[in-house]
Amino acid sequence: MIALDFKNVWASYRSRPAVQDFSLHLKPGERLVLLGPSGCGKTTVLRLAAGFLAPDRGAVVLDESVAAKDGRLILEPEQRGLGMVFQDFALWPHLSVHDHLAFGLKARGMPKAERERRIAEMLRLVRLDSKANARPGELSGGQQQRVALARALVTEPKLLLMDEPLSSLDFELGLELRREILALQERLGFTLLYVTHNLDEAFAMAQRIVVMREGAIVRMGSTAEIKTSMPAA
Repeated sequence: MIALDFKNVWASYRSRPAVQDFSLHLKPGERLVLLGPSGCGKTTVLRLAAGFLAPDRGAVVLDESVAAKDGRLILEPEQRGLGMVFQDFALWPHLSVHDHLAFGLKARGMPKAERERRIAEMLRLVRLDSKANARPGELSGGQQQRVALARALVTEPKLLLMDEPLSSLDFELGLELRREILALQERLGFTLLYVTHNLDEAFAMAQRIVVMREGAIVRMGSTAEIKTSMPAA
């Protein structure tokens, strides 16, 4: 588990202001959801956390380590101990399920025996042990999302970033994967920063919700607090 802090962060994306004076603290092991419409800055916050983008001003801090500050990346993405699941799964069509998981472990120089043990365990956890040799085109949408999740978790990250991970799935499959993600987070103990525009999904996934609009936080609280503060239908 790891703590994550944004300290008075300002950032631009594609030459446009995306995040303005953004400050937020995630506690180790917390499940926090960023909720808001498209273009409100949610994904930019994930990119800042991942190290794909440096803040123009302000700092991103992982535990006690400054990861980026005032336009400089201090810790590269691979130095941050995190995993990321993208909206479009970001799978390579020519690689098997097994090889998707092996890629990051090989890059870390993990011995083959330990690598294979960890891959087998992760595929069992996401119920893909019978699909180890399949390629993405042979899998359903839900199975592809499980591959993306397993690939992010097989390196045992302390922080998992998820960007609209269920938006391309049908309702029933989305419900099933919500339950699976929550079960994995409880079992493995990683800190979770989760982005969605869907209110029901936010309530299901979060311990705490941050509502964003136009690059800024407009509301923050527990799921119960956010529910009671919402206007009546």
